[in-house]
Amino acid sequence: MPSKQAHRPLPAEVSSGMLPRTRRNTHGPGRAPLAPGTRSLQRGRREPQPRQVGSSQTAPRRTRETSSASRMALMETGKYSQGSVLGSVNPDLAGERQTASFSVEKLTAWLDGGAERTQLRRAVVKAIERDPVFSRENQYFQSQNERYEAAVRKAVHLQKKMHEMGWTDDGPEFKYIYRALSGDLAFLLHRIFIRSISVLGSDKQIAKWIPLATQYQLIGSYAQTELGHGTYLQGLETTAVFDISTQEFVLNTPNISAMKWWPGDMGRSATHTVVFAQLYVNGKCYGPHPFIVQIRSLQDHSLCPGITAGDIGPKMNFEHIDNGYLMLQNVRVPRENMLSKFCEVQPDGTYVRRGSQKINYFTMTTVRISLISDEVVIPLMKACTIAIRYSVVRRQSKLKPGEQEAKILDYQTQQEKLLPQLAAAYAFYFISDYLQELFNKGYREIQRKNFDMLPELHAFSSGFKAMITQYGTSAVEICLQACGGHGYSLLSGLPSLYTKIFASCIYEGENTILLLQTARFLIKCFMAASTGQPVPPSVTYLAAVTPEKCPAKNKLDFLSPDIYTEAYQHMAARLISSTAAKLQDLIQSGVKKHDAWNQCTVQLAQAAKAHCHYITVKNFAETVEKLETQPGIQKIMKHLCDLFALHGIFSNAGVFLHDGYISGAQMDMVTASYLDLLAVIRKDAVPLVDAFDFTDKTLNSALGSYDGQVYQRLYEWAQKSPTNKQMSPAYERYLKPLLHKTLSKL
Repeated sequence: MPSKQAHRPLPAEVSSGMLPRTRRNTHGPGRAPLAPGTRSLQRGRREPQPRQVGSSQTAPRRTRETSSASRMALMETGKYSQGSVLGSVNPDLAGERQTASFSVEKLTAWLDGGAERTQLRRAVVKAIERDPVFSRENQYFQSQNERYEAAVRKAVHLQKKMHEMGWTDDGPEFKYIYRALSGDLAFLLHRIFIRSISVLGSDKQIAKWIPLATQYQLIGSYAQTELGHGTYLQGLETTAVFDISTQEFVLNTPNISAMKWWPGDMGRSATHTVVFAQLYVNGKCYGPHPFIVQIRSLQDHSLCPGITAGDIGPKMNFEHIDNGYLMLQNVRVPRENMLSKFCEVQPDGTYVRRGSQKINYFTMTTVRISLISDEVVIPLMKACTIAIRYSVVRRQSKLKPGEQEAKILDYQTQQEKLLPQLAAAYAFYFISDYLQELFNKGYREIQRKNFDMLPELHAFSSGFKAMITQYGTSAVEICLQACGGHGYSLLSGLPSLYTKIFASCIYEGENTILLLQTARFLIKCFMAASTGQPVPPSVTYLAAVTPEKCPAKNKLDFLSPDIYTEAYQHMAARLISSTAAKLQDLIQSGVKKHDAWNQCTVQLAQAAKAHCHYITVKNFAETVEKLETQPGIQKIMKHLCDLFALHGIFSNAGVFLHDGYISGAQMDMVTASYLDLLAVIRKDAVPLVDAFDFTDKTLNSALGSYDGQVYQRLYEWAQKSPTNKQMSPAYERYLKPLLHKTLSKL
């Protein structure tokens, strides 16, 4: 499916061609674009740093006994950052905040990478939200054209704002800006355009095009996906034929399925784009390569000769993005417009390759890693914030006769809906660090012209993108349903979060295809490990010997990270090895390799998901372990880690029971510990979402505001609807004749 790279920002460090910095680097103020921390080593180094606000973390029990003055200070901090507009905080919500077992402010600072970065983020968000140009107040009532115009207006104004504030493209501010605006901004593909040139272009091309792009003397897009081809890049049909006589490439769309379809900013805005096309030299095809193509005039914005382009029409979400189509008919570009850092066509027609051809996929690898942080984790955090706050304000039915109606979060079923999703939000926040560190390492190697890590980078960015987007989409839907009828209202903010995160399952690679790409890497690694060959550190467990039975004796044993991490490792290794064995058996029985592969794809996809789930659990446990200097935060993070791990076992019991590694009796222990954790974490549910530190304007939700005044806000926002401010034309045209006709008979 489409490569709808329209809605994610490419972080500033990446778009400028700089090596991304780690998100929680304690040695400097810059924050990474995408999110670092392989196996939480960064957090491990970071813990002793003076990154908390106030005194050192106290033990959980003492934290509960925080003085009233401290609680008031914390609430004032919350008011400053959240921005209540209706005055008093709902008492039910205020009460939840007074019994936190940890410092919310310290957890926020830790998530940000230090108190200094929290202050910077809040300052950026405050500056954005004070500027009326960036307002999202009436967004739910706007048409597609109004949303697009507003997004362009914000993007143009943002350039001026950044200059005024001293914010730079290679600083941490853009990520905070994107968060504040919830991605409601045009020209995001322009950043992918810049990134593509920075990574794939020669020094000469970078010197020519990057200044033009960064100064907005042109607006770029990225045209890879076609009407008939998405994830399978080798199948792209757009052609680029080298004309040696003119030293030009001639680009064509040979048929309708070859039309570029979905690129963001292309429908109305872009003047240039990076087009991926099959390169032909002297009749020989060299596969897909990137070309810079001008599609609109810089004078009057009219389409260039040979170009047909426009907007693809309505979508489930992203109304502010002009996803477009592009057809090319004998469009000529200079030889110098083929991005040539790693491959080049020389004037005499000689094709020269430097390094791995797979480098052309590197831009997508980068985008998939940033997607997890910006387009999945953040929306999931928002959904959890909205649903959990609403669930302590909403009262329904009675738990005990004679008492008032209970908060719906006090019902175990509501806890079981929402708290595992909260745990997942934290788990995925941390795994994005792991992936970013892997990316950073691979990027450094590529800069040295070493491409050995590309297969692992591609496999992991693909598998985690698929697993996390699928999980996250389900989680946001659960949050929406947990809010009942009010969750269905656009004003809750949840439907737009759902349709946004749902799209992430499809763009930047269809998830099933991506899982199979990860599976191919895992099968190769398993075969190598089986014969004693070296494999990347992330998959060395495939050669490890694990016990045949889970050693847990009681339910408390399943709160041991070693116990449940080993269970996940065993499960992943078993699924990979059994699928590899089936594949080998089919081939040895005479089935052709491609047919054998197709007969194993369901199990291959399952194995890839199991691997990603295992790495996520393992990384979460290691993150918690590095928190020993912050016992209050460590304790609640340990509970969340336990819940995430046990929820996975509870929800996928079959794969753990399959070979008897976990017995039926042990599964009962898992269930008991899992349900016990719900009641424990429920006490800190509101503080845990408060720590995400979303302002009311960022959430844009009548249900999730900091003050919890749900019903008043729903009513006030409903009054803003244009339908409540004017007489409907349907009255004069249809209702009046109908009613008057009835009256005449009366």
